[in-house]
Order: sequence, then structure tokens, then C-alpha cells
Amino acid sequence: MIDTTVSLAVDDREGASDQALLYPLRFEPIYQYRLWGGRHLANLLTAPLPGGPVGEAWLLSDRDDHQSRVTDGPLKGQSIGQLLQQFPKQIMGKLAGRFRRFPLLLKFLDVHEMLSVQVHPTKANTNLLPAGETPKTEAWVVLEAGTNSRIYAGLKPDTTEADLRRAITNGTVADHLACLTPKPSDAIFLRAGTVHSLGGDLVVFEIQQNSDVTFRLYDWDHIDPKTGKPRALQVDKAMVCIDFSEGPVGRVTPVVETTIPVERERLFHCEHFWLWRLRGQSPFTVGEADLPRVLVCVEGAGDVEHGGATYAVGKGDVFLLPAVIGTCVFRPRGAVNLLEIAIPD
Repeated sequence: MIDTTVSLAVDDREGASDQALLYPLRFEPIYQYRLWGGRHLANLLTAPLPGGPVGEAWLLSDRDDHQSRVTDGPLKGQSIGQLLQQFPKQIMGKLAGRFRRFPLLLKFLDVHEMLSVQVHPTKANTNLLPAGETPKTEAWVVLEAGTNSRIYAGLKPDTTEADLRRAITNGTVADHLACLTPKPSDAIFLRAGTVHSLGGDLVVFEIQQNSDVTFRLYDWDHIDPKTGKPRALQVDKAMVCIDFSEGPVGRVTPVVETTIPVERERLFHCEHFWLWRLRGQSPFTVGEADLPRVLVCVEGAGDVEHGGATYAVGKGDVFLLPAVIGTCVFRPRGAVNLLEIAIPD
């Protein structure tokens, strides 16, 4: 019989070491130039904005070309991809082995002008996906809205492909889109295959499947100042992806799960992501045993407590809570508005 006592003891020590090494991980935003962007993200994030219109801040991205990196602590400078290779079980817990990369892409959007009218592919459109990409279901939480802000989500009833093609030619696409005037705290869920656009000095948090495939139907006659030309459209591919049976998409009705010690509302609960909004001033629990969670602070500030240490969380910060650290206490410093995100198991 082989004595496994020593090897088990070594494994236990390695597990304990990994748990001691991992901690609530804060990531640096990755800013993206967009011709429709603005400068509002300077009010939401502390990292200085580059020059020009900034349309997106990628908060947590495991993309080959855009890797989020840890901001501080012993793992400072490590990318999310490197961490998942080094600590797959410790970070993903029960989800380890299910994903080639972290399955969600999280962003803040500052849409000063109108985003293109666009659609993302569905499971039925895998032939249109580049290698390694997935369909893209996404959702928005409105953070700031002005008097001219608009969200287009879904088509008006009985709109056909022929209607849309004619509208693209004569510039009347908006006449066929369901429109709403957003206000802060609104939540919009967009299944893959939903035609959508937004803009007019609108700031939103966006959660989506980790895909970067978009097909543009119409671009409001924008001219890209970097090229002096309109951006390319992908009308034929977009038409294939559109769910013409869906109709208008409205606001999500939050489901209140608790009110004490924190108001906890469930906003999104789909096969790709779950998202709750937590608002209050008293300490409350975040995280989950053996599953990763992500925290995004959209208002106020506080501290996450883990392993006898505290980690300051400010407005605009994003933290990944590795599965191995389980639940933590969040202590607000005044009123706080926090988004907590889970990957369904």
C-alpha cells in the first residue's frame, strides 16, 4: 500500500497557500475610443481618461487583445487570463473547467451621441461567429440620463425585413424601433437577436457574454473623424440574426429579495449571468462559497473584509471575489449602490 499521508499534506498546504494568496481582486479599467463617446466616465472612475471621446471603460475583460489587470496587492499586474490559468479551481470553484476564459465582459458606456442600430448573433448564427467567439446576450443598468437620452430596444410590432431594408435606404430606421426615455436605475435586458441602440448623453453599466461580435444595421450618418468616412455596415448578417417575432423590449421589473440589512433587488436572471443591485448603509454579506462573484460600485464607497484585512471599494471600482474566499462582509461608508454579479452554476 502506498502511503499518501505526505502527498495529501502537501496538497492541503498548497490549497491553503492558494487561499492565502488570493484576495478580493480589483482591476484597472481599459478605456476605449468611440466616436459616439464623451467625457462623463471621468465622473465615475478615478483613472484619468485619455484624450478624445471615450465611449467605453472595460471593467473586467478576458479578451486576447484586452486583458484586465490587477490594480494592487501581491498579484498586481497579473491579467485575468493569467490568474485563471494559475488558479482555475480557486477562482472559479464549481465552475472550473466549464469556460475557456472568464465568460462575462463588464463595461461602463458613455454614449454622448447615438450608438449604431445593431444586433448581436444568437445560438442559431454560429456560422457567422469568428473562431472562439460566442453569441451575445447583454443587459444595461442606467446610471445617468439626460433630457435627450433614448433607448431603442426591439422592433415595433409587425416590422418585417423588407420594412427595415427600405428604412435603411431612406434613413427612417428609428420609425421601426421601440423607444423609451430612460431614467437612472432603469434596467434593460437584451437577448441575442434584439435590435438596439441608445444615446443622448446616457451612461450605463453593461453586462454581456464575453463576445465582441456586433452587426450594424444603421449608423445615424456618423462620420468617423479618424478616417473621414462612415463606418461599415453589416446589413445582411444583421438581418439573419434579428428575431423579428420579439417585438418591443421594456424595462425590467426588479424583484426585491431582502430589505434588511440591505435592499437587495434581482435585476437579471438568465442562463448567462445573474445580477443584483444592493443599496443601503448597514454592513451586509457579499460573495458565495465555492463560486466567484463580481462587485461593481456605482455609487458611494465602502470596504470588503476578508481574512482580517479590509479592501477599500470606491465609486467605479470592480472587484472579483475568487470562489475560494467565499462570503465576505461589505461595510458601507454612508449610502452605497453596489452591483453583485454571479455566473449561474
